[in-house]
Amino acid sequence: MWHQNILETIGNTPLVKINKLTKDLPCTVLAKIETTNPGNSIKDRMAVKMIEDAERAGLLKPGYTIIEGTSGNTGMGLAIASVIKGYKCIFTTTDKQSKEKVDALKAFGAEVIVCPTDVEPEDPRSYYSVSSRLINEVPNSWKPNQYDNLSNSAAHYEGTGPEIWEQTEGKITHLVVGVGTGGTICGTGKYLKEKNPNIKILGIDTYGSVFKKYKETGIFDKNEIYPYITEGIGEDFLPANVDFSIIDHFEKVTDKDAAMMTRRIPREEGIFSGNSAGSAMAGLLQMRHMFKEGDVVVVIFHDHGTRYLGKMFNEDWMRDRGFLLNEQTKAINLIESHKHLKLVTAKEDQSVEAALKIMRKFYISQLPVTNEAGEFTGSLNDNTLFNLLLENSEIKGKLVNEVMNPPFPFVSPNASLEEVSKLITKDNAAVMVKDLMGDVHIITRQDIIEAIA
Repeated sequence: MWHQNILETIGNTPLVKINKLTKDLPCTVLAKIETTNPGNSIKDRMAVKMIEDAERAGLLKPGYTIIEGTSGNTGMGLAIASVIKGYKCIFTTTDKQSKEKVDALKAFGAEVIVCPTDVEPEDPRSYYSVSSRLINEVPNSWKPNQYDNLSNSAAHYEGTGPEIWEQTEGKITHLVVGVGTGGTICGTGKYLKEKNPNIKILGIDTYGSVFKKYKETGIFDKNEIYPYITEGIGEDFLPANVDFSIIDHFEKVTDKDAAMMTRRIPREEGIFSGNSAGSAMAGLLQMRHMFKEGDVVVVIFHDHGTRYLGKMFNEDWMRDRGFLLNEQTKAINLIESHKHLKLVTAKEDQSVEAALKIMRKFYISQLPVTNEAGEFTGSLNDNTLFNLLLENSEIKGKLVNEVMNPPFPFVSPNASLEEVSKLITKDNAAVMVKDLMGDVHIITRQDIIEAIA
């Protein structure tokens, strides 16, 4: 049996047990893997629901243009549905969204307008405002308005909630979801609470968003709002789809913790999920005190990791934002800026003067020394040579093996920054490391300074 079109494959996504990340928790943790939807995200569900409800209401007609502000995933669902149904799409998004998301929207023929993140929602440059303006300028257009369109929540009330209830055989005790538009958590949560009012609905928020404080105090505090990196969750306004009566608790997660967990999920669970899944898993672990033996916790993995290859899965991007710090950095990461360069060495039977010329030529302050067989037998550094030259200028005529220091020690590619740092001392200027190809590289104080600066 086959499907009539790709839209019929949306939903019925798998529920997968999380093992390594949650090994210290007393409960069972299950991830709802929404990446198996055709647009690789949970937003396919509500995108089609919003379109079909609008068609039934006469708001969306053949030949119309769909205009929406999106972080990427909703746009993908709308774009896929539009290809099948024959609509045009114009999407506005923010400059904090990954390039992969923008390119993916364009792949389906959508026009994408990138707007600044760091402006108020009411600012005419915001992606909310630009999409609203375009609705007035583009004839025969329709704006889904995923934030306030209750078809969003309805899609999850009708689909995601029943799926989870059936897949857990009604044993679910907690639902953990990143909160952006609020449709996923509130639609799913409403269904589950109707089935069992004791189920706890736990929302993941981010620093820079207003949700948590508003839930706890009823105060919309603009001082809570500031730019953040985490994608897909948090807001600086209150969408109509966020029903705070359904959400029992909000847990805030930092950008760094979300990014680091995003990287851990594929490495430890083999699931290539995105930034909101990382945030949700990090928040789940922060809330470990809320779970007990026998609990069944379901966490939504919203979208696919391919949308973050240039961000959370890019080590340069992570380092630029200070996310890959001491405890995460390994020896092999420290050679990143010069791994393409051939290792410069001195020979045992060279003169000290020749070795000094090499150091001046390459602007380096230390040299590994090798014998005729290519074995590392010693080392030179400018501090030792400087002191020797002060004592006796004739040192320049001696052979390297007469003045060299012990060889630099080798470290494992996975040695931590702390381990490497301890080996670089006043008497030992560097360490050596082999990459996967067997090539040898040197790690110096400067490499460590660059890693932590």
